Amino acid sequence: MLNQAAISKVEYAVNSGTAIRLLTNKSFDIILCEYDLGSGSDGQDGQQLLEDLRHHQLVKPWTIFIMLTSEAVHSKVVSAAELTPSDYILKPFTVDVLSGRIARAIERRALFLPAYQLMDKGDLHGAVKACLAAEAKHPRLAADFVRLRAELQLSLGEWKEAEQIYADMLATRPMAWVHLGLARTLFAQQRHEEVEAALGVLVEQNPRFMAAYDLLAQNHEAMGQPLQAKKILEDAVTISPHVVRRLRRLGGMAFESGDIGAAERAYKQVVIKAKYSEFRDPEDHVNLVKTLVKKGDGPQASGVLRDMERSLRGGANVEACRAISAAMLHELAGNDLGAASELQQAANAANMAQGLSTQLKVGLVQSCLKNNLDDAASEVMMKMVNEADSDVSMEQAVDVFEKAGRHDLAKGLGQQIKNQVQELLEDAAGKTESGEFKGAVFMLRQALRRTPGNMPVLFASVEAILRQLNMLGWEPVLAEQLQEQLQVIRKIDPKHPKLESLRQQYVATQHKYGIAT
Repeated sequence: MLNQAAISKVEYAVNSGTAIRLLTNKSFDIILCEYDLGSGSDGQDGQQLLEDLRHHQLVKPWTIFIMLTSEAVHSKVVSAAELTPSDYILKPFTVDVLSGRIARAIERRALFLPAYQLMDKGDLHGAVKACLAAEAKHPRLAADFVRLRAELQLSLGEWKEAEQIYADMLATRPMAWVHLGLARTLFAQQRHEEVEAALGVLVEQNPRFMAAYDLLAQNHEAMGQPLQAKKILEDAVTISPHVVRRLRRLGGMAFESGDIGAAERAYKQVVIKAKYSEFRDPEDHVNLVKTLVKKGDGPQASGVLRDMERSLRGGANVEACRAISAAMLHELAGNDLGAASELQQAANAANMAQGLSTQLKVGLVQSCLKNNLDDAASEVMMKMVNEADSDVSMEQAVDVFEKAGRHDLAKGLGQQIKNQVQELLEDAAGKTESGEFKGAVFMLRQALRRTPGNMPVLFASVEAILRQLNMLGWEPVLAEQLQEQLQVIRKIDPKHPKLESLRQQYVATQHKYGIAT
């Protein structure tokens, strides 16, 4: 049929794993996907594959994804899906229907492409303007452009603006995604009771709209109601039992609340369902071992460890997870020397690993401190703080050692980080003097990541960004960073004498490039 529609460059995937491998290596303009992927995809359907692809950013916003469904399935899918495909085609269909739908999807993509390309560059404000222009120019797709604009403003932290868009949409098109979008803006503003009311109605009207359950659980967590959050996720897993990310979250929530039985059930499902997945994560085995150790079930925990050793390919991540799991088993057996030995190996591997979660590494630091492996704990923590994409600040790192009763190590670690920040400030000043404006901004970004509330670094960073914008040209992403940093300064010290001067300099820079009038 595709050949008859003059589409000749076609590749096939026999299951979701093959599709993911193909999409990891190259991009495709159009993806046609059966909703029912069969037993070869371990229970995963086409909608869940689409969610995985979007979550792991394996498809661009402009990739056309068309779902092929039976009529019986279509009504269920449309009500359940927040992440919608470009189109659904009901089976059976003819060549004319297929070619017509593809042509329509390509035409629609062309209209959205300017906004998508701005998003890809990180210019979200520019994308908002593109959506506004397109709404007036293409009234047939106005609702779709409004939806994208609202999502962009939510991403930008412009919650009031997004809230108004969703409220206006509710008056004319009270669809499930509109209710969910409004609930997200309310959640971002910490209006938790309003979120609960809005999502309660949404779940009642659309009991298979899974994103509503996820946000409702998150809202209960934020309200300090872990048991209610766990119950919501359990209901969601009953309805949609194959989404590994949701099962992971349920396992973690159950473990933290002390429901070890529920944690064990969830983590077992994660390990089983992820076994043949392209997104398999050795931390799943660690979580299951931790749960079984907490339960006191050494034999079953040992079996999980053996499965990890047998079925996962080697590497620093797997070695770190293996050693952490083995250390927990040694602790359960009362073998302190064995535990310490494995923790040292885990620390060595973690320092070479890429992509291990912050939670796992902080747990490793805590275990090292408990077993008097002070050097190992400090090395892992410093490596965490120094990673380019780290979300661990100096304050958080020091707090881990303070809570372990190790004020001496906390003080030493804090001083090390302060020294690093001072060196970065000096390097940035040197680069500015030699005209390396981008290098100066980069150095200060690293310093700010380590100490996000450090006022001298904040001011130096704002000044460096202003200098780069004025000397090398306007960059929307950089301008947004500058605005965020000014907001942080304003929050810390709204009456600081330099604040108004910097704001005026920024406005002058906007005028220079015609950004503001």
